[in-house]
Amino acid sequence: MKSRGTPIPSWACALMLCALCATGAATLATESGVRLDGPRTQGGLLRGQAPPGSAVELDGAPVRVSEDGWFLVGFGRDAPPEAVLEVTWPDGRQERHAIVVKRREYEIERIDGLPEGKVTPRSEEDLARIAADVALVKEARRTDDARTDFLDGFQWPVKGRISGVYGSQRILNGEPRRPHYGIDIAAPTGTKVLAPAGGVVTLAHPDMFFSGGTLILDHGHGLSSAFLHLSRILVERGDRVSQGQPIAEVGSSGRSTGAHLDWRINLFSRRLDAALLAGPMPE
Repeated sequence: MKSRGTPIPSWACALMLCALCATGAATLATESGVRLDGPRTQGGLLRGQAPPGSAVELDGAPVRVSEDGWFLVGFGRDAPPEAVLEVTWPDGRQERHAIVVKRREYEIERIDGLPEGKVTPRSEEDLARIAADVALVKEARRTDDARTDFLDGFQWPVKGRISGVYGSQRILNGEPRRPHYGIDIAAPTGTKVLAPAGGVVTLAHPDMFFSGGTLILDHGHGLSSAFLHLSRILVERGDRVSQGQPIAEVGSSGRSTGAHLDWRINLFSRRLDAALLAGPMPE
């Protein structure tokens, strides 16, 4: 690790990083001006800032950096125990930070009573519809906008009882399925869904096969929110919305056993834990 002034010894850097990572959520701030805030855990999102004009890579992959030096890095549900962040200054100097990623334990959920066609779709029509839905969602999540709406922080889009959590393994009608990547909030049909942060609508679909009414809101730098099982969508693709603005209404459309909001966070294709951004659910 290099910095302006007296170089920081490698052993001191290692001790500093270990102390930070032991808590799972802390701030890394180096003498060179690189800052990294957020939970260093599977499903976590880190917000960083480097000197303007710097280039940033995570595990060798380039990361978008704003004109002011802001950038985002995230860790998926099963992220490996260590990631390497590299920062290259405009003058060519480089810093390398090893980030220890905390491992999490996930819940097992059993859900019975779902229509069999929703659990294991078999018809060509259903499979074609699912493939089309997947393509639309992937396209929306490829958005790479220079906006930094995420800097304003996140609030809960709906307040209510949490009925499903990130990373849990679901067993539907007795059959193990892929992990659940959202957080489910139980609320009556028609409850207003508020934008957790500002952004631009990149997808507004009234009825997808699994997720029903589906809305995706891009917050900049590849960070997006998805809202599933909606009964009504109040915005259109391309709309610019502000934090706290009503954007949809809770429902039970798609593969759902009751009225709730399934809120998800992605950093491009990497699935993160929305609850880590919003903090504890208000009373």
